[in-house]
Amino acid sequence: MTGAGPNRCPTVADVLPAGATPLDPDEADGLIPDHVSTRAELNAWEQLNIGDAVAWLGRRTDVASLLTIEFVTELHRRMFSDTWRWAGRFRWTLKNIGVPPEAIVERTHDLLADTRYWMENGTYPADEIAVRFHHRLVSIHPFPNGNGRHGRLMTDALVREIGAPTLTWGSGSIDHQGGVRHTYIRALQTADAGDYAGLLAFVRS
Repeated sequence: MTGAGPNRCPTVADVLPAGATPLDPDEADGLIPDHVSTRAELNAWEQLNIGDAVAWLGRRTDVASLLTIEFVTELHRRMFSDTWRWAGRFRWTLKNIGVPPEAIVERTHDLLADTRYWMENGTYPADEIAVRFHHRLVSIHPFPNGNGRHGRLMTDALVREIGAPTLTWGSGSIDHQGGVRHTYIRALQTADAGDYAGLLAFVRS
């Protein structure tokens, strides 16, 4: 672990949020801040970084640029550039969730193209476009870590461009263990089988 010292936790696994996708050793070595030794410290540090990304995102108004590979990776980079050296870089390792690394670019490109089509042709109501987009992006799992938070910010930006009301995402913290996170994960799992009702309800609860 980069910058490890006597006052540090021995592994990144010790400080990752509960339920986060495990990191391979080379991914774990990408941790930037030397002072992080607890999950609370990591969460706080990442939240500052994400706050900067949210401010940047608020200045973007062009949905055409939003639905591009470049925007997907740039948002992740801005969310985690002070935390992980690989921020904004697509995953290069195989996980127990997500598509194989070599399929990430193609699957992401297809999702963005499909989303443009849905919006241009009114294929689904606005909320359903949002949850279908979110579910597929999270299912691709394009980055080593931070996919849920990145996917929610991407979806928030998409909803804003569609002109729909802001999503509430269960009106609680999804990033920590608890009832809200459990409901969110269950809704994603149900969507895996093509049933989006739970996710549609969750994003407006």
